[in-house]
Amino acid sequence: MNPILQNKDRFLSRIITTLEQNLAVINDNDTNQPASSSVLFLIGEPRAVNGLSNTPCLILNKRSRKIRQPGDLCFPGGGPAPRIDAALAKLLLFPGLPLARWRSRTDYHQPENIRRLAQLLATSLRESFEEMRLIPLDVRFLGPLPPQRLIMFARTIYPMVGWVQHQKHFRLNGEVEKLVYISIQALLNQENYASFQLTYPSILPPGIDKTRREFPCFVHHQEGATEILWGATYRIVMTFLAQVFDFSPPETSDLPGIDNHLSPDYFNNSLNPPSKGDF
Repeated sequence: MNPILQNKDRFLSRIITTLEQNLAVINDNDTNQPASSSVLFLIGEPRAVNGLSNTPCLILNKRSRKIRQPGDLCFPGGGPAPRIDAALAKLLLFPGLPLARWRSRTDYHQPENIRRLAQLLATSLRESFEEMRLIPLDVRFLGPLPPQRLIMFARTIYPMVGWVQHQKHFRLNGEVEKLVYISIQALLNQENYASFQLTYPSILPPGIDKTRREFPCFVHHQEGATEILWGATYRIVMTFLAQVFDFSPPETSDLPGIDNHLSPDYFNNSLNPPSKGDF
């Protein structure tokens, strides 16, 4: 087992210290552009789920059949709601609340830049409350990851990393089929990776490349089901693992293949950017 994972306080301190390097990247980007989203990279204690080791785990949403890109794993989040998020952003800076607590543990005290970070965090927390009834003030903010530009859609995702401290039960809305818990220890095991080989349906909206593609992915087994982590969510997770653990997944050419045939429903309304998602 990775020694960093054996001590929660050491693990969280390592994340906070490491992610400070991403602040300059956040400030260099226009986070107010219409095609931007903020997601909460949520980490928590392990649950009583078969196959989870007794180490911190990622908490992901599996997208329901009611929305675009059904079945994909993603972090909770979405686009900004300017008035609500602006009010929440101010609240987060009050003493004892998530952003104020994070600032007290870092050297980041620039008032002109903290507002941009507060807005992103506010959006991710609001969306997490809407999707899974996450209690915003129970989240310990650990820092930002670099923005992730989607390949297929004209959208930039800003991941905010948070630790859920006490909440164990969540209530999902119609966008979420279920929660998927992935042990970070399992993510550091190179044997859990594969090549996701996609075949596209013959009838697609214009502008979508139908060429068969291969993507690296992580294969996860939970309670008798197999889940595939791929696309933008996969890339965000790999960035986190590279920065915090200096981990790199195997080369795609060395991985076993997994075939997947996307249905036309996957691309419903695909010409409108999704609030979050893959590619």
